[in-house]
Amino acid sequence: MHQETYKSGFITIIGRPNVGKSTFLNRVIGEKIAIMSDKAQTTRNTIQGVYTDDEAQIVFIDTPGIHKPKHKLGDFMVKIATNTLNEVDAILFMINAKEGYGRGDQFIIDRLEEVNKPVYLIINKIDQIHPDQLFDLIVEYKDKYDFKEIVPISALEGNNVDHLLSLLKEQLNEGPKFYPDDQITDHPERFIISEFIREKALQLTKEEIPHSLAVVIDKIERQEGEKVQIHASIIVERPSQKGIIIGKQGSMLKQIGMRSRKDIERLLGSKVYLNLWVKVQKNWRNRAHYLHEFGYNEDNY
Repeated sequence: MHQETYKSGFITIIGRPNVGKSTFLNRVIGEKIAIMSDKAQTTRNTIQGVYTDDEAQIVFIDTPGIHKPKHKLGDFMVKIATNTLNEVDAILFMINAKEGYGRGDQFIIDRLEEVNKPVYLIINKIDQIHPDQLFDLIVEYKDKYDFKEIVPISALEGNNVDHLLSLLKEQLNEGPKFYPDDQITDHPERFIISEFIREKALQLTKEEIPHSLAVVIDKIERQEGEKVQIHASIIVERPSQKGIIIGKQGSMLKQIGMRSRKDIERLLGSKVYLNLWVKVQKNWRNRAHYLHEFGYNEDNY
């Protein structure tokens, strides 16, 4: 059937930390662009994922989880998240079905009261609860805000994700393609590579390293024979954290490097040599020049 009009637009995903925003984005785009971890505040920058089909192009903006900030990095993350709300065509407010309503949700709903955009409540992780609990959740949230629609999904299993995409396409206006068909994100290569390394460091160190970890790509060299040499620094705040990242006889750093390299090789489509260093910058999350140096500056957004 001939498609009369093509639709396009921008949709932001908000929610408390660890509700599954990145899992959803990766599911929709079909490739890994957002890092996943079971820790709160994994996403620090807005990540644009581009979904394109014959009917529409949807540019998703995954925000840092909105939470009450505890330091300058936290202030930056919340500011970025709320700034996106008035500049999009629709908002997906995602909650974790297993956790249900909490004070953090009210903090977000209060922000939404100031926004004049359609808001869809996305109840994620429905594969982890009983259907009766889902009904109770819907009833509870219905009273909290005038949602355009309430859509239960499982981003991990893929349940109801196609239905959600259909609803979003209906919401969009006629518009152009902002990105070529094969482009899935607007982030530069360096950013995604640094995120892959940060993801592996977070996953492997579990609770030992909190979010005092940043990754800076120092140099990318493309060599003959399609080999790529990448030099990167993992930044921590304390010498004890440096010891954890390096591990016994360098074992932890080696694991981080091996796992990161697999993702990076898939991204670049070529063989990668990855050289990792660990550096200590005390209290970097509260020092403006470090935030700027490590890529957390509002000029980028």
